[in-house]
Amino acid sequence: MRKTLVICFVLLFLCGISMIVSAAGNKETAKKLMVIIMPDNSNVFFKAEADAANAKAIELGYETLVLDHQDDVTKQAQYIDMAISRKAAAIILDNAGSDASIAPLQKAWDAGIPAFLIDREINKTGLAKSQIISDNYQGATLGAEEFVRLMNETGKYVELWGNPSDNNAHIRSRGYNDVIDQYPNMVQVARESANWSQDEAFTDMETILQSHPDIKGVICGNDTMALGAQAALDAAGKGDVIVIGFDGSDDVINSIKAGKIDATVLQPCTRGAEMAVEQADKFIKTGSTGLPEKQSVDCTLITPVNADNFELFAPK
Repeated sequence: MRKTLVICFVLLFLCGISMIVSAAGNKETAKKLMVIIMPDNSNVFFKAEADAANAKAIELGYETLVLDHQDDVTKQAQYIDMAISRKAAAIILDNAGSDASIAPLQKAWDAGIPAFLIDREINKTGLAKSQIISDNYQGATLGAEEFVRLMNETGKYVELWGNPSDNNAHIRSRGYNDVIDQYPNMVQVARESANWSQDEAFTDMETILQSHPDIKGVICGNDTMALGAQAALDAAGKGDVIVIGFDGSDDVINSIKAGKIDATVLQPCTRGAEMAVEQADKFIKTGSTGLPEKQSVDCTLITPVNADNFELFAPK
């Protein structure tokens, strides 16, 4: 009888230890959730970011939750609230607005959840552990210099720029114009925001061509708008108009190889996403990234000469 009681006691003791270990394991798993929030996973650029961040996080041993806010600030706030409620170890974010993202990131900061931003910065420092941004100004000057060269420093041109709420749209436009304005024979006849959209770029280009059928070039704030502009130009029988993009997407690289779009600027978004996850991992483990909050990554010009060397927003 005594032996039976001892055995029962031991079994209960071991069961208790098992439950404690299981609870600790569950707690550890909750601490290791990394929430990855992108603008739109149907967009090849943002999907490449999401895939790169997700793969790197899994490689480093994290559970992941990948979401897209569709550039909807309300949805973004809800997702950040979700990350807070699930006690995420970190948030990787390509944000929905440089000003509108401040309040939800403040909530994450107050909850002790570190955020690591990629691609788009916000108009405040101290709320993110990292803001890893492609050097949009440097990239825009590369694109503008190639545009001027292809235009032979003269002629009428159009600028299609991005979403006005996105700092990148303004920075790229400034980089373009700081270069092009140095050439007095380059004449901008129209400047329209196509909101990063291929459909809007197509429609805007159709309208612009009605007033300015003799344009010689179009410089675009991203590749999606460049594809829309090129489609409108082809439809109007003006395939010889010079078109420059910005992003380095495979679709535009293929267009460059086909002799349609003339050049684009690669921003290394996949590497930026990986860097954010690596820095999040280091912060979780050590309490510091060891790096400044604001970090920039240089862009690269892609032309027919080197187009074969790039794929999935990165060198092959």
